[in-house]
Formats: sequence, C-alpha cells, structure tokens
Amino acid sequence: MTLNPNLYRLTVLHRQLDDAERREVRRRGADPFRLLRLKTLKLAVKERLAALTLASLGRPALRPALAR
Repeated sequence: MTLNPNLYRLTVLHRQLDDAERREVRRRGADPFRLLRLKTLKLAVKERLAALTLASLGRPALRPALAR
C-alpha cells in the first residue's frame, strides 16, 4: 500500500505544528495568541487527515455535529 502524497504532506505539517507548539509553550513569555493559532491549525490539519484517511478506505467523511 502506498502512502497518499497529500496524507504524507499533512502528516509532516501536523508534526511541524506540534513541534512549534511545544517550543512556544517552553519559551519564556509564550504568546497565548500564537499558541491558540498553532492549536487551531493543528486541529484543522488533524481533521483533514481524518477525512483523507476515511476517503482512502472508501468510507464517507463524518461531518462534525453542530455546536449548540
């Protein structure tokens, strides 16, 4: 089984965002807005990874429930 290039690219991006988030947390005077942005981007990448994984398995992507 070959790895989808988009799946690989998103996995690398997720790892880079995770590393950047960890560096920011350890940094003295961490910027809370930068942390929030990194976490938001990481979550978006994670959701895209999940959708691509399901699509590669031939299953329809699940849509998140609406927040109430």
